[in-house]
Amino acid sequence: MNSSISRALSFDLRSRRPCLGRFTALVIAAVTITILTFTDALVRADGITWTTRTSAADISWTSVTWGGPTGQETFVAVASTGTGNRVMTSPDGITWTTRTSAADNEWRDVAWGGPTGQETFVAISGTGTNNRVMTSPDGITWTTRTSAVNNYWASVTWGGPAGQETFVAVSNSGTGNRVMTSPDGITWTSRTSASDNNWNSVTSGGTIGQERFVAVSSTGTGTRVMSSTDGVTWTTRTSAFDGTWRTVGWGGPAGQEKYVAVAGPGLGAGNRVMTSGFAASAPSAPTINSIASGDSSLTITFSAAADGGSPITNYKYSIDGTNFIALNPATTASPLIISGLTSGTTYSVTIKAVNAIGDSPASNALTGSPVAPAPAASSTTTIAPAAVSTTATTTTVAPVTTTSTVDAPTATVRKADSLPEAGYNSLIITIIGALFIAGGITITRRRFAY
Repeated sequence: MNSSISRALSFDLRSRRPCLGRFTALVIAAVTITILTFTDALVRADGITWTTRTSAADISWTSVTWGGPTGQETFVAVASTGTGNRVMTSPDGITWTTRTSAADNEWRDVAWGGPTGQETFVAISGTGTNNRVMTSPDGITWTTRTSAVNNYWASVTWGGPAGQETFVAVSNSGTGNRVMTSPDGITWTSRTSASDNNWNSVTSGGTIGQERFVAVSSTGTGTRVMSSTDGVTWTTRTSAFDGTWRTVGWGGPAGQEKYVAVAGPGLGAGNRVMTSGFAASAPSAPTINSIASGDSSLTITFSAAADGGSPITNYKYSIDGTNFIALNPATTASPLIISGLTSGTTYSVTIKAVNAIGDSPASNALTGSPVAPAPAASSTTTIAPAAVSTTATTTTVAPVTTTSTVDAPTATVRKADSLPEAGYNSLIITIIGALFIAGGITITRRRFAY
């Protein structure tokens, strides 16, 4: 019995999260073809309890995937036998509908991927002439595409680092060209494989920042695994043993993800599975670059370090070197702000990064002192004195000659150019002068004669 199993788009390539709670397997036997599905409604989605489902046709189904435009997602399966019916689709993995394949080739694998807005199903085959690829935007209508070379293409996947994603296909025939890549599933380019082994399967996986393609083969000596960060340049890796490795996948709980490969008949017993994973750990210590003082707060600018193979989800800070407080809400980018501090107090600040595994070691320590709020700005208003309008009046007093008798009241008379020292006239001048001075007016005092 030969079989191919795929967790129906078990992981979205960007989020690494399950997309639909159902596993779908295609079981290929000499006489019967059955589909086994697992449904959330029955038991938990753990792939343990399986139910037989009826395929659209009794032909040799080789691969299945989950994908499609948002709101139109579907399972798509391809087959290596049949006449005009080598594709079937199902919205739920239970009820299947025959679709017309672009050509009656030996379709070996199918995947969903592509740039945002241009996603497509891509199937590859081991037979045909210049038509060993077909694509479909919905799983229903298919178009043949020209493969890079007419090799026996065995597996295809979509993946790669963010912004550099590509389709990658591997084959088990050809010379120095057993890999091809395409940014859109339409135009394909030959790539040099690490060795000319029978490459049976390729997958994309790895934690964020450490993504890579991994392929496995059924031939070669100590070289039955190869990996690439971009699908273009490949490096030989040593397999756990020289088994007939059929397929490889990536998955697992957060922080414990790994590659898993399974083998067909071969040497040895009890060794037909091998794994390779990043032993995820807590992040490395971040580095504080600077601290800026604020109103009862400190702003910490820092550089993140390696995430340990599991994404950083938050940071913690300490102002005493002992007690660390998690940021709420969680923050994963620089800078971070520590508020509620006492102005004028000097604090020694350290931080830690947090991921699913645990906390990083403490960062370097830097000191900072919050500042008190700035006093309210004062203002001075200058009021100009009111304008005073004056009218100058000149009174001419003719000189007076007074003749006195003995019995008459007497008056003191000074020279004609003199001003009385005291008396009525002197009082008037004094009052007027005071009023003018208050109004900001300068008076020139002149003498006149009575």
